[in-house]
Amino acid sequence: MKFVDEVRIRVEAGDGGNGCVSFRREKYVPLGGPDGGDGGDGGSIYLLASSNLNTLVDFRFHSIFRAGRGENGSGANRTGKHGEDRILRVPVGTVVGDIETGERLGDLVVEGQTLMVAKGGPHGLGNARFKSSTNRAPQRATSGRFGEKRFLHLELKLIADVGLLGMPNAGKSSLIRGISAARPKVADYPFTTLHPNLGVVRVDDQRSFVIADIPGLIEGAANGAGLGVQFLKHLSRTTLLLHVLDVQPYESGEDPVAAYAKVERELKKWDQGLDQKPQWLVLNKIDRLEDGGVDERCRAIIRDLKWDGPVFRVSALRGDGLNDVVFQVMEFLDARRSQDAESSGLCSG
Repeated sequence: MKFVDEVRIRVEAGDGGNGCVSFRREKYVPLGGPDGGDGGDGGSIYLLASSNLNTLVDFRFHSIFRAGRGENGSGANRTGKHGEDRILRVPVGTVVGDIETGERLGDLVVEGQTLMVAKGGPHGLGNARFKSSTNRAPQRATSGRFGEKRFLHLELKLIADVGLLGMPNAGKSSLIRGISAARPKVADYPFTTLHPNLGVVRVDDQRSFVIADIPGLIEGAANGAGLGVQFLKHLSRTTLLLHVLDVQPYESGEDPVAAYAKVERELKKWDQGLDQKPQWLVLNKIDRLEDGGVDERCRAIIRDLKWDGPVFRVSALRGDGLNDVVFQVMEFLDARRSQDAESSGLCSG
């Protein structure tokens, strides 16, 4: 299925039904009086967050959505039927905005969360509503109101605990394959990953976390070069970033330290706070080095980067060091969740 993370759609709620002008006509009832019923409310349009979806591709083929119109009222005080609501399922993580006003309408981040994006028009009133002691035979009824119509911008931001950063072919896809059930394409050429991949990493029966792999960044990505910038927004919800570096020089002859600097520059240019997130370093492909050269090579990279944070030496292909990454990430996330829970408790108290 094609990955689509941004679409524009038009939603049109149903109009309200009109009220009815009617008078009771029955034999032996000379003073029947007004009995015109109200119209029905127009149907509304809702978005429903579903974890069974991971793309907005369905909205590429169908972009106009309408809810049902309320039925008109009728005699004998019969109220018109309510227009049928329209419920559109979207992936969890969808951000909704009104294109014409620029208003942000909501952010659907929980399974089953709903958001009304277009309200149905109110119903009109029948003439029975206007009967009074001074107006026994009102000829008046009101029309239903129009339903809301909006142009919406839907943007999907994947919800993951951990995001992977790195140049193309740094081994991000191999890493996510090695620690989760996700099976992104892996090949020996750049831009193997063409869309984000999500993987669930299960540490034990009770604990797990979600990791996201996005296409690799290249120089100029923040200005539209390459593929990665299209998906940087999917890292905005993450708690932790893992920067994956190939310990060997890239095919272009570029040093891993220079590659790291390029990615970091693009994060700052994008200016969405990603460069401020906690970041750990993963030195990958140590299997390509001779046994005696792993320590020397890794120490040289850490020294040249002036890195003082957590560092992991792994071979995503062979599985070396991956368990250590998984367990330390889980401990970090558990600690962060505990802090957030305590902060929420203090605020609510």
